[in-house]
Amino acid sequence: MIRIDGNYGEGGGQILRTALSLSALLKKEVEIYNIRKKRKIPGLQPQHLTCVQACQEITQAFVEGAKLQSINLKFLPKKILEGDFNFNVAREKGSAGSVSLVLQSILLPLIFAEKPSTVNIQGGTHVPWSPPFTYLKEVFLPTIKKIGCEVDGEIKRWGFYPKGAGEVSFFIAPVEKISPLNLVERGKLLNLSGISAVANLPLSIAERQKNQATIILKGKGFFPQIQIVDAPSVGKGTFFFLLAQFENSLAGFCSLGEIGKSAEKVTEEGCDQFLEFIKSKGVLEPHLADQLIPYLALADGKSIFTVSRISQHLLTNIWVVRQFLQVKIEVEGKEREEGKISIDSTGISDQIKI
Repeated sequence: MIRIDGNYGEGGGQILRTALSLSALLKKEVEIYNIRKKRKIPGLQPQHLTCVQACQEITQAFVEGAKLQSINLKFLPKKILEGDFNFNVAREKGSAGSVSLVLQSILLPLIFAEKPSTVNIQGGTHVPWSPPFTYLKEVFLPTIKKIGCEVDGEIKRWGFYPKGAGEVSFFIAPVEKISPLNLVERGKLLNLSGISAVANLPLSIAERQKNQATIILKGKGFFPQIQIVDAPSVGKGTFFFLLAQFENSLAGFCSLGEIGKSAEKVTEEGCDQFLEFIKSKGVLEPHLADQLIPYLALADGKSIFTVSRISQHLLTNIWVVRQFLQVKIEVEGKEREEGKISIDSTGISDQIKI
């Protein structure tokens, strides 16, 4: 049984999700201890518990410790099952936990299932500390399509903190192998677009967000096309998103509203992320870089990419992958600086039997 210290590095839920995902895929038994030990409320919270339950359902796994606030978990998977799945982050306890993070835990194993699957997830679609659904749809899914992963996602209802209750669905086609990725130059900026969304709030707030983005970005020589969205939701919320399309890559930048934060401040946060990224030479922004690590570690060949900032999330995810797979991963650069990641997983299909 592989033993994973959930307190290593970044020490968050990402360790749990990556470990569960690889355990499910490779059929390797895993024990995770010290789960989110240093967080304000340690252990499994509703979204983490949903990740465990989802992985258990798709693999018929034997599980110990699957309860709220548990800091220890044993996960013993069997065979990956394809099918139609439905998961609700608020099943055990009211929560706006992220639907995106639940998808993170099950997507990789379902990609390698024998037949297609559909997954419906209810919870928070645009909430703090997680990739919003819009980011998944516009950045992450198109990027993994480049390496052979065919996944489509649709949103039925938006879910903001604190009510959540959003709903998304995904269609996941099976693949036989994942291709390596070479992204060391992003090329020219071809298009800058975005959305300014509100739910159950005046559209004038979305207009203010859009106008502020136009002012900030035009002042720096960029001319974005931003769409106003009146988002269907049971709760209230605002959201701003920029999509940068380069010759060789995509990058996304998000910001969320909250009580006491002006529409202009919401926009400034998203624009600042883009402007910081554009000053760097890195092809990938930090969030996309760490999400791609498990996929590229399973690609039969050599992958290389540059990143605008090496994050602790990235380094932690690399560590987790190394506990499961014998792949060579090299990191050039220091944490919080630009860097280059090289992954040599040549012959990985001979090492593992999925």
